[in-house]
Amino acid sequence: MAGPHLTIGDFFSYVSRNRAMLWEYLFQHIMMVLLGVGLAIIIGVPLGIWCSRSKGAAKIIMAITNVLQVIPSLAMLVLLMMWLGLGMMTVTFGLFLYSLNPVVRNTYVGLTQVNSSYVEAGRGVGMSRMQMLLQVRLPLSLPYILSGIRIAAVIAVGVAAIAPLIGGSGLGREIYAGINNQNPLRIYAGAIPAAVLAIAADIVLGALQRKVNMERRKSRKSDAVPPVPKTQG
Repeated sequence: MAGPHLTIGDFFSYVSRNRAMLWEYLFQHIMMVLLGVGLAIIIGVPLGIWCSRSKGAAKIIMAITNVLQVIPSLAMLVLLMMWLGLGMMTVTFGLFLYSLNPVVRNTYVGLTQVNSSYVEAGRGVGMSRMQMLLQVRLPLSLPYILSGIRIAAVIAVGVAAIAPLIGGSGLGREIYAGINNQNPLRIYAGAIPAAVLAIAADIVLGALQRKVNMERRKSRKSDAVPPVPKTQG
């Protein structure tokens, strides 16, 4: 579709002329992703905790989230549109459903991978079940949980691009306007920021995950240092 006469200067000129509208689309895109992923974190982390405590619940919840994950995004959003109608609520709910599986799964895996020696140490000092969860299990499983959020955010940025088909907004509106009008500049102006947004989300959350991992390793090393014996006399 791209015309051979188009140059990078034409692209920047178009972006400069329409920067207010593109910033608004970018802001709407980010808000949709934040709402969908945020809701998945609020619901998904407790579900992951429940899964780690009950094998029966884990089978059912994992099966449901797996099914939700394999439904094609457009089909999912169309089905939700038939139930919730057009608009932001449908988009947010769809992004929430798509983000749920990585958050629940990684929370479950993280909690079940906690070294049993830490659990035994917590029990040894008389920690309650809630204290064990909040002070031992969840902090140690944080790198896994962040990995799930990272995957969910990248998926949500991509799925949000088709939001205009069901009454949503965001950068997808510019992409579909470009397709309908056969204007490659509008397609690029929507697609490039969406791709950059997905890469930025991956980099930022990846850096946060590595930071948590490094702090966890330092904590392990400090725990491994044997106590210094007291001098006699």
